[in-house]
Amino acid sequence: MPAARRTVRAPGLLPAADAPARLRVGIIGAGRVGAVLGAALAAAGHDVVAASGLSTASAERAARLLPGVPLLPADQVVAAADLVVLAVPDDTLPGLVAGLAETGAWRAGQLAFHTSGAHGLAVLAPAARAGVLPLALHPAMTFTGAPEDADRLAAAPFGVTSDPAYRPVAETLVLEMGGEPFFVAEADRGLYHAALVTGANHLVTLVAEAADLLREAGVTDPARVLTPLLTAALDNGLRRGDRGLTGPVSRGDVGTVRDHLETLTERAPDAVAAYVAMAHRTTERALTAGRLKPHEGAPLLDLLSGAHDETPLR
Repeated sequence: MPAARRTVRAPGLLPAADAPARLRVGIIGAGRVGAVLGAALAAAGHDVVAASGLSTASAERAARLLPGVPLLPADQVVAAADLVVLAVPDDTLPGLVAGLAETGAWRAGQLAFHTSGAHGLAVLAPAARAGVLPLALHPAMTFTGAPEDADRLAAAPFGVTSDPAYRPVAETLVLEMGGEPFFVAEADRGLYHAALVTGANHLVTLVAEAADLLREAGVTDPARVLTPLLTAALDNGLRRGDRGLTGPVSRGDVGTVRDHLETLTERAPDAVAAYVAMAHRTTERALTAGRLKPHEGAPLLDLLSGAHDETPLR
C-alpha cells in the first residue's frame, strides 16, 4: 500500500477501507467546472467514485477528465461519497440540495462544497441539518470546456466561505486542487459574484462588440487590432484603476462622443444602448476620480442622459 497522505476528514467520517488516507469524491454536475475539479482532486490522491451529468457534453467531458468514473443519479453519487462536489448552475443549486435532503441522501459526517459564486453557506442548510460539513469554494476563473481548463486551476484564486472552525478544511481542499484560497463573508457573497461577472462576463461581451464594430468598419482581422490595445488597457486598469482611463470621455470630448452616437445609430443601432450606458458610467467614475472637472463632465452627462432617453428599449 502506498504511504498514507495527510488529508482533512469531516468529524465522524470513517475512512474508506481500501484507502485510509483518501476521500471518496462524488461530482454532481460533471460540466465545465465539476469535471475539472474532479480531475484535480483525483490528481491530489482522492478517489473520484461517481459523477452525475445529464448532457452529452457532460458525459464526453467526464469520459475525458474522469476516465472510468461511472455516471449515476445524484442521490447515488451522494450515497457513494465522503466528499460531494456540487457544480451545478446557481438557480439549480437550492432545489438540488433540498431535494437530496428530502430523500434522506445526505448523511452525518460528509463534506460537501458547491462551486457557485453567487451562493454562500445558506443554500447548503438542508445538508448541514443532516450533519454535513458545508463549504462554498468558488474558483474565480473562467472555464469554457476546452482542454486548457485544467491548466487554469494552477494558482487560481478560490472565493471561500465557511464556518471559521472549518477554514483549515476549506483551505486544504483548495490547495489540493492547485488553487489559492481567499475568504469571502457570507453577507458579501452576492457582491463578490456581481464583481466577477462585471469583470469577466461583461468583458467578453465588450470585446465581442468591439470586434463586430470593427468588422462593420471593414477590418478583416479585429483581433490583430484589438489585442495590443486591450492588453494595454487591461494592464492599465488593473495597475492604475481609474487613473488608467484614456479616450474621449477622459478628455471631455463631447463632440467625439456625439459623433460616435450618430454613427452607431446609423450603422450599428443595437450597440447604442451599451455604448451610452458604459460612457455614462465612465464619465461618473472619471468625475469621482478627478479625471474630469465638473464643468467638463456635465455636458457629457447631459448628452448621454438625452441619448438614453431616446434609445428604444429592446
